[in-house]
Amino acid sequence: MAGDPYKELGVARGASQDEIKKAFRKLAKDLHPDKNPGDKAAEDRFKQVTAAFDILGDKDKRAKFDRGEIDADGREQFRGFGGGAGGGRGPGGFGQGPFGQGGQRGGFENIDLDEIFGGMFGGGARPGGGRAGPPKGQDVRATLEISLEDSISGATRRIQFSDGRTLDVAIPKGAGDGQTIRLKGQGMPGRGGENGDALIELKLAPHPVFTRDGADLTMNQPVPLYDAVLGGKVPLRTPEGTVSMTIPAGSSSGKVLRLKGRGAFANGKRGDLLATLMIVLPEGDEALTKLAQKARDEGPIRPFRD
Repeated sequence: MAGDPYKELGVARGASQDEIKKAFRKLAKDLHPDKNPGDKAAEDRFKQVTAAFDILGDKDKRAKFDRGEIDADGREQFRGFGGGAGGGRGPGGFGQGPFGQGGQRGGFENIDLDEIFGGMFGGGARPGGGRAGPPKGQDVRATLEISLEDSISGATRRIQFSDGRTLDVAIPKGAGDGQTIRLKGQGMPGRGGENGDALIELKLAPHPVFTRDGADLTMNQPVPLYDAVLGGKVPLRTPEGTVSMTIPAGSSSGKVLRLKGRGAFANGKRGDLLATLMIVLPEGDEALTKLAQKARDEGPIRPFRD
């Protein structure tokens, strides 16, 4: 059975949640098995402070512990049946309890009491009979911000947890915003059972060039005036590198060209890249200036008389 969680963490009963969290982080960092390989005492102490924080780090559990409703292991405290602490002692003494005369089971001969009481004292019973193993450690959750390029091509990124641990997370190709990666056994240590898991939620960072619209990406693409008028090829940036894009002759600013399958990922499917053309005028081009002046002097074609 675990000791007093307040004593395990070295905090007063009136400590704030922030003080409790700060005490746990310091102890967990000093005692973590990765920092103390082969040190059984440190490993046991780490499990104790983790179990203590499991109680005190949760406001509801802490309140129940303070009221005596659960013990230091998080198990409910039962006070017997019929209001008595000894299991229902009747006028005739112990023999009048639920087990009948002389402490015999009476009407309970055909009932497996492990199925009834097993869950009260750790582990519980499996549906098919027999007792369950030691409880698994809690899962931990964290958010990892990744780039658009990482989500499309895959990468390995490092994340640090509140207890000081760092983990290298493999980002799969085609990862979507909000996708969760499960790292088995990288959560909180179990109390004699297996460790919990680490659940890493991926968050796509804003991109300086591309804007996400579901699975599609949008961008502005500068185009030289001559290529817009005559047609041509211009370099276009994509999340996976630069490609050559064909500009149709007579293209105007605002025209949108679509590159299929060059967008982001959403729900396992990849969208398109939508490039909005932005015509760029050349600087100091005298021939273009004279041509524009001539067109202005000649005036627009008027379809109707004044």
